[in-house]
Amino acid sequence: MATFVLIHGAGDVGWYWHLVEDELRARGHETISPDLPCDDDSAGLSEYTDAVAAAIGDRTDLIVVAQSFGGFIAPLVCDRTPVDLLVLLAPMIPAPGEAPADYWTHTRYEEEERGSYDGTIALFYQDVPPDLAAEALKRGRAQSEARMGEKSPLRAWPNVPTHVLICRDDRLFPPSFLRRVAQERLGIVPDEIDGGHTPALSRPQELADRLDAYAAEQGATG
Repeated sequence: MATFVLIHGAGDVGWYWHLVEDELRARGHETISPDLPCDDDSAGLSEYTDAVAAAIGDRTDLIVVAQSFGGFIAPLVCDRTPVDLLVLLAPMIPAPGEAPADYWTHTRYEEEERGSYDGTIALFYQDVPPDLAAEALKRGRAQSEARMGEKSPLRAWPNVPTHVLICRDDRLFPPSFLRRVAQERLGIVPDEIDGGHTPALSRPQELADRLDAYAAEQGATG
């Protein structure tokens, strides 16, 4: 059995993971999905990491899964506590010492060919059932930008086995963009699943299957 530590993205809440949590628990795993203080102007990456570390407590056999902006927090969690596996899902992949606000320029995001989409649902939730998409919008929080210009305390990528899992229909981070960034920054060829940017809502069973398979590779069978 593994304990999956599920880190949500910017302007979101731990509820994002609730369907995947049900699936993973049915497979015999434990899950935690803390809310990050993303609407708190006084909070930065260190405080986000504090929130995750506090939720972990003394749990072991950890697999950290980070969605989107959660990719900036996940390696810092790995510096705080022993982690068996790190999974970056539709992620931002930070470089050591990089400020989140600089990510877009440093990764040449604006050079990437992308479509134009009108509204949050079209960009983030195009394949999510309408009732779930509406609930996600209702539960979402304003993402504070107050400390996004601060450099990450990350000094080096943690010595933890890492998977990058990208979504073939992601409109925010197109697959070609994430393939390039994963290769440039981590030397990793990503794994791929169908779906848009928020597969924990659109494809929870498929995502849980993939995470359970990663756990089995680590010897953590549910």
